[in-house]
Amino acid sequence: MTIAGDGAPAWGVKEMPELPEVETICRSLAPHITGKLLAGVEVSAPKLRRPLPSATVLRGLSNQRILALERRAKYLLWHLDGGGVLVIHLGMSGRLSYCNPPRPAEPHTHVIFHFTDGGELHFRDPRRFGSLDYAGPGEALEMAFLRDLGLEPLSPAFTPDFLRQRLASTQRTVKTLIMDQRVVVGVGNIYANEALFRAGLHPQRRGNSLSAQEGAALHAAVVQVLQEAVERGGTTLTDFRNAEGEPGFFQLDLAVYGRQQQPCPRCGREILRLVQGGRSSFFCETCQK
Repeated sequence: MTIAGDGAPAWGVKEMPELPEVETICRSLAPHITGKLLAGVEVSAPKLRRPLPSATVLRGLSNQRILALERRAKYLLWHLDGGGVLVIHLGMSGRLSYCNPPRPAEPHTHVIFHFTDGGELHFRDPRRFGSLDYAGPGEALEMAFLRDLGLEPLSPAFTPDFLRQRLASTQRTVKTLIMDQRVVVGVGNIYANEALFRAGLHPQRRGNSLSAQEGAALHAAVVQVLQEAVERGGTTLTDFRNAEGEPGFFQLDLAVYGRQQQPCPRCGREILRLVQGGRSSFFCETCQK
């Protein structure tokens, strides 16, 4: 039972799971582990992106119950009945696999969570860009990588007025702004490209060049694209699967991402590609001003 994307080229070298994929993982994993007791945590590598929690901390997780799963940005948060929180990031190649009965671990499986009912959750990460951290009671929001995060784009706090103010105050490109995790979280490259196309905005437009109407259109497009992608189970470019082993289907709705030299679905002109900050931007120069 596979619960995350593998590290094949589209997810590894080019892209990593974004908000819709992590939300899909959270929703599909929750029924399998919520309410269960941890029997132990088996670790075969001292560090991934960062050093793993100490052996003492990991031993202390035994007999703790998982009360709830939550997504914050691209992180998975496991809330434990002891008050602590396990925080998992899949990086570029991470994959979570729940199995009951247990099965032999695949290569590059660095962490195995054992449950008292005999089930296991395998954390496999060939490129080791993922992470596993533990926060004691009341400490999770003070962790540096969570403390500095911006707004959730699907929350009531992410309003058109908030985005308009941030756009008006910067000369950065609009694509750079909406991908800045300190402003709004989880909008990675795939969905930034798609939102800009829907809003009719060129990815190199400067934030302070947008009118109030264009800013509102961008806000609506970001929210709409992410909502639709979550409903479609994320985007499967190669191996992404949910807890039932099913792929996402939003890739069938992609208008511009990965469609260089193909016709624009609106006007028929050729989709172009440029590189911004080391990431590919796909756009229609006719439809995106």
